[in-house]
Amino acid sequence: MNLNELITRFSSSTENQEKAIFSTLFIAGNKLQTIFDNRIPEVSLKQFMLLSIVRQSKEQLTFTQLGNLLGCSRQNIKKLADVLMKKGFITIQQSPHDTRAMYIRPTEKVSNYFADDFLKYQEELKCLFEVYTDEEIETLFILLSKLYAGIENLEKKAAN
Repeated sequence: MNLNELITRFSSSTENQEKAIFSTLFIAGNKLQTIFDNRIPEVSLKQFMLLSIVRQSKEQLTFTQLGNLLGCSRQNIKKLADVLMKKGFITIQQSPHDTRAMYIRPTEKVSNYFADDFLKYQEELKCLFEVYTDEEIETLFILLSKLYAGIENLEKKAAN
């Protein structure tokens, strides 16, 4: 069975399309992680995503807050942070507001990494989206943003 056969099989109803979308999200995430883990120097895709959020944040975020943003546990953030600290990308510090909370501070190595090493991979990332028109990118952005509302619904249901 090839991809076109799967698309045809799952296009017959909304229910099948929902199943196909869910499967696609899972498979696409795995494929992107495999590609980028093999291409990005020095860090895994998960480590890179953590660095990106820490770098872009205007405030210091705790491990719990970072876990919520990345969709993983506080413990997973701690494991990622420990590795990144050993590599010299971050420091881990205690929050001045809550002695139980820890936060991540990027080092100069993060700025250098994004300015130098990662710059060439940003160009490669454009390959992922070159199959879309500008209008399709806008639509995809809106729909994926809306997907978060569905995920929140699922989280609420799971918590009950």
